[in-house]
Amino acid sequence: MAMANVICIKWGSLFGPEYVNRLYSGARRNLTDEVRFFCMTEDAEGLHPDIELLDLPREPYLEKMDAALSVANRQGAMRKVSLFRPGLIPDLEGPILGFDLDVVITGNLDDLLFFEPGKVAMRADWVEARRGRKTGHGSVFRYDPALHGWLYDTLAADPTGEVEKARGSEQRYTSIIAQERGEFAYLPPDQVVSFKHGCLHLPPMNYVREPRLPEAARVVCFHGRPKMSEAVEGYHGSVIRHTLPCSWLREHWIERAREDLGPDWG
Repeated sequence: MAMANVICIKWGSLFGPEYVNRLYSGARRNLTDEVRFFCMTEDAEGLHPDIELLDLPREPYLEKMDAALSVANRQGAMRKVSLFRPGLIPDLEGPILGFDLDVVITGNLDDLLFFEPGKVAMRADWVEARRGRKTGHGSVFRYDPALHGWLYDTLAADPTGEVEKARGSEQRYTSIIAQERGEFAYLPPDQVVSFKHGCLHLPPMNYVREPRLPEAARVVCFHGRPKMSEAVEGYHGSVIRHTLPCSWLREHWIERAREDLGPDWG
């Protein structure tokens, strides 16, 4: 039976287990094949029993990486590279689609999972692109563990140098090193969108219309503010960052997950 592989990582207390459970529900509702969903974490309390758990490792390069990250003021961001460790999931076959926890899945993911086979695939970062930089955005990433173990090995070999070169940014590290190897592709920009840049109306319409959901969007990323929990209820951070309560976010992120998994998990 064909399987669709999906992975995320959760450490610390910034995100509760409901973020993982809702992401799991969104993935399995929006992939055609049966889903294997993995979560790397040090705290599995509250996670749905069908989620496959991976221990959050203490990597042998962790101390050097953390020392370099403290200088770059991006403490902890590069722990995601543990997801690329060769042999992490011994029986896994095929590509895997990775997500940060601050995203909501709003459409079918098949095209993203199978986009540009054999490549590391990420969406172009919105801010970096405006500055003429080629950095990918780390909220959604597709890779093949059988092909891309060098994403882990390169950092493990020189954690200080790689963190410094990437200026502490995991998404810059991942995308630039893949580009240097000729093994990178940008995910379709209309399918992976930013809530801030693609959904909010400009003043004054953001005061009278709720945020829009672009027709082709499959994933909406909530980098920066407002956070998902804020956007659901409505948010005022500034004249530009004002938003009315977002009904489609509530539907896709909360209501459909509860219908799918039951109220105890969604």
